[in-house]
Amino acid sequence: EERSRSEHNLVNIQKTHERMQTENKISPYYRTKLRGLYTTAKADAEAECNILRKALDKIAEIKSLLEERRIAAKIAGLYNDSEPPRKTMRRGVLMTLLQQSAMTLPLWIGKPGDKPPPLCGAIPASGDYVAKPGDKVAARVKAVDGDEQWILAEVVSYSHATNKYEVDDIDEEGKERHTLSRRRIIPLPQWKANPETDPEALFQKEQLVLALYPQTTCFYRALIHTPPQRPQDDYSVLFEDTSYADGYSPPLNVAQRYVVACKEPKKK
Repeated sequence: EERSRSEHNLVNIQKTHERMQTENKISPYYRTKLRGLYTTAKADAEAECNILRKALDKIAEIKSLLEERRIAAKIAGLYNDSEPPRKTMRRGVLMTLLQQSAMTLPLWIGKPGDKPPPLCGAIPASGDYVAKPGDKVAARVKAVDGDEQWILAEVVSYSHATNKYEVDDIDEEGKERHTLSRRRIIPLPQWKANPETDPEALFQKEQLVLALYPQTTCFYRALIHTPPQRPQDDYSVLFEDTSYADGYSPPLNVAQRYVVACKEPKKK
């Protein structure tokens, strides 16, 4: 309804401009008429914008409720010994779910003058931020061979007494749990940044990052090759790889959801 009304008004604006060009003059009548039409068009656009914002808020609310139910079901399963253990998720299914999570990450749409908030694109979390149960994070853990690596993990809990997180390796469906200090956790973005309106909220070319290697659940050091140009675009990154002459892989695409800042120095 809002859209059809505003479209009718926009058609009137276009026709009025066409008449002015035909008559080759701007009379007081046309000036007054256009002022009224543009005022109405502005009001229509603001009304439509408000409706869209309310719809986005409702979608976020529904997603939050679904996430709460998922976490509650997971906790109930962990403490219910009468049920048989859940099967580990097939890798192909997990990869599809990770792609869907990246695609459905909401785009930050601020009002005029608003700055993107923490956890929008490349903007890090505030210093006192505590990730909630169910949040996805990059977690630095010790591998079987003793080396340390960054993995994709899900927050189980946070202890304010010890300042430590309990997280599950996303690739193990809760089989492997890690207790980690805050400095070993990097929260993932909760909104995509819009390159067209908030380019400053994106990592820039040649910036060092941690990026999720395609078809894996591990983060590796990489350089930004090209940042996204449109809201739906991914980053193009160059992963550090000694098997290539210049020390970097060919460009690979990684979604905004899975690119975070790397605090380690760049290799020379």
